[in-house]
Amino acid sequence: MAIRVSVNRRRVQILLHDLIATAAAVVAGFFIRFEEAGLAQRAELLVYVLPAFVAWAGLVYWFFDLYRSKWRFASLPDLFNIFRAATVLALTLLVLDYLLVSPNFYGTFFFGKITILLYWFLQMAFLGGPRVAYRYFRYTRDRQHARSMHALPALVLGRAADAEILLRAMESGAVQKIAPVGVLSPSPADRGQAIRGISVFGNFDDLERTVVDLEARGTRVMRLVFTPSALVPEAKPETILMRARRLGLTTSRLPALDAPGEALRLAPVAVEDLLLRPTVKIDYARLESFVKGQSILVTGGGGSIGAEICDRVIAYGAARLLVIENSEPALNAVLEALATKRSDASVAGKLADVRDAARINRLMNEFKPDIVFHAAALKHVPILERDWGEGVKTNVFGSINVAEAAVAAGAKAMVMISTDKAIEPVSVLGATKRFAEMYCQALDADLARRAVSGATRLIAVRFGNVLASNGSVVPKFKAQIEAGGPVTVTHPDMVRFFMTIREACDLVVTAASHALGPARPDVSVYVLNMGQPVKILDLAERMVRLSGLEPGEDVQIVFTGVRPGERLNEILFAREEPSVEIGIAGIVAAKPVFPGTDVMRAYAASLERTLARDDRDLILRALREAVPDFQGVAA
Repeated sequence: MAIRVSVNRRRVQILLHDLIATAAAVVAGFFIRFEEAGLAQRAELLVYVLPAFVAWAGLVYWFFDLYRSKWRFASLPDLFNIFRAATVLALTLLVLDYLLVSPNFYGTFFFGKITILLYWFLQMAFLGGPRVAYRYFRYTRDRQHARSMHALPALVLGRAADAEILLRAMESGAVQKIAPVGVLSPSPADRGQAIRGISVFGNFDDLERTVVDLEARGTRVMRLVFTPSALVPEAKPETILMRARRLGLTTSRLPALDAPGEALRLAPVAVEDLLLRPTVKIDYARLESFVKGQSILVTGGGGSIGAEICDRVIAYGAARLLVIENSEPALNAVLEALATKRSDASVAGKLADVRDAARINRLMNEFKPDIVFHAAALKHVPILERDWGEGVKTNVFGSINVAEAAVAAGAKAMVMISTDKAIEPVSVLGATKRFAEMYCQALDADLARRAVSGATRLIAVRFGNVLASNGSVVPKFKAQIEAGGPVTVTHPDMVRFFMTIREACDLVVTAASHALGPARPDVSVYVLNMGQPVKILDLAERMVRLSGLEPGEDVQIVFTGVRPGERLNEILFAREEPSVEIGIAGIVAAKPVFPGTDVMRAYAASLERTLARDDRDLILRALREAVPDFQGVAA
């Protein structure tokens, strides 16, 4: 109640100011327009007209919401509202003047067009001037406060529109401890201009010169802040970062503001921000409308992909979330991270292994999820080539358990995280993931054929390599570079498709939204359009340069040879899988190719019997029988 009274008092104060300004504008217009005789002639009627006009002005200001805008953030929309209100009041005076000209009233023009025009200008000045002055006062005070807090002098990198967002955030206090001293923009139209009082000194190639010039003037630049337009591949951000580190400058980035869940704060520049292609644009409105109010279950929720899926569905407005994870530290970490989010979602976590069919069934039946995201998996190729039995238990039978439990619990959809290594697989990882895909596709088709009301959709999403995920090459290369090298690359011609964790998780949710569309689509595999594959050698060299070093000179790159289960190139669709456009930018789907449910269950039973004999050759043979294009090699 105290807060409401305070807010109302502030609004009343603003309204009183505006009413006094209105009376002052009318009186000032008369004093400017008329000599003493004219003023004396109109004084008696003005005493009656002015209070009524001020009261009418209060209603006009209320209608245009002038009392609601905060003066600290006075902006063009606020000034335009003042323009509209002043124009309505000036027109009111014009109408009133024509009424008063009647012989029954005043008999002549009381105000006159010149007086009304003067009033219009004065009214806008008296209403807008104090607002702008107050904003400038707060702006200068905030700047002084920032200096007293030892804010770091910073150069802002990016186009004018992006730089202005950051400068506004600094002015409002949303971004702190940064004192902007200049802007570098790739746009020729921005150069030589000023953005909110901050000069544009040149383009990105002028970094060293600008830093030296500012230091000569007594300002030592300490930080570079990248806006989104400075992180696009065309801007060559890795070159800028290399120069920045040689100059001893700390680097930060401003996140893109079109994604839900992104806070307006500076963050370190990461390799995934420098993807070697433009990131895929996601229809966030579609995802929010799909997830909002839903009950979501995520297996493997403590892993890098699973944890990000949890974060995304919370950002999109899920009502309930159950995180299933077999690692206690990982489960605790993701639950603690989710607890810091501003969300009304009910979040719970359960320790469970997807291999345990009874527990997975029990948890599904108790929670009754709308959508299941199955991210639990074993994924490291060399390890699964050695411990092949564990890969079969988790990737095949764990996925079967989750799929069957999702169907039994009445989930609308179950989305399995797969991999590009599942196509024409040469590894245990690829074969087990392809087996799981085929099982889910067969079960999905069986439910559709039987026309089960509200039948669960079972789909798969194929990932390329996910930058900065657990076990990916990025953290490995980072550690090797920090240790002074060498950086190990398996083969100079090794290429992979890459995607960011955020892209990967948004793809998962987008796939589910499409699969549950009004007309049941005849596709069950979704793939992100990741552009051209990237050479691992190029990625390694780029990361070395991002560290301010030169590959081959400061850090050596060593080729270690292709490991078991690896191939030089990955593919996204099998030869017999027809790919189709689904009308969603950046995503392609494939029509499923699989045996029937009875056949897949027979394959699963055979695989289970073979697994009990603990014989790699028999396991590979059983996998090859189910996945004919599997090219696994016996030990």
